[in-house]
Amino acid sequence: MRLLIISDTHVPVRGRVVPEQVWREVDEADVVVHAGDWVSEALLDELERRSRSLIGVYGNNDGPGLRARLPEVATAELGGVRFAVIHETGQAAGREARCAALFPDADVLVFGHSHIPWDTVAPSGLRLLNPGSPTDRRRQPKHTYMTAEVRDGALAAVVLHEL
Repeated sequence: MRLLIISDTHVPVRGRVVPEQVWREVDEADVVVHAGDWVSEALLDELERRSRSLIGVYGNNDGPGLRARLPEVATAELGGVRFAVIHETGQAAGREARCAALFPDADVLVFGHSHIPWDTVAPSGLRLLNPGSPTDRRRQPKHTYMTAEVRDGALAAVVLHEL
């Protein structure tokens, strides 16, 4: 099972459009995970239309329309791997322990907000992934997103892609 993991698209405010490379990944993915700060309901509509399966949450920059359609926290089991998705996890210091306590039933936590790519494992075994942003790099050198695979009940082949 192929996953596309994105966050913080901010379309059309900070990012005018989603890059074509990301749309190609949407077309190839079995599941698209978006960790919030969509900004535009039109982007949610388009991802719902083009994705085979979409898991998304709202972020701090998402208005009432998106908040009415998306949860603050989403959970899903994909191929035997338990995922949780949230936009914001707080400061980087202590993140692994804090998130492991908040999401004890998850194997993988996908989050956004900082626009800073993140891939760590908490002592509990929880894998934390932040794909950065494909449209608003802030202080990062490149725009980014992630792909991953779920194989034989495990997360595999996590790749950070630069645009």
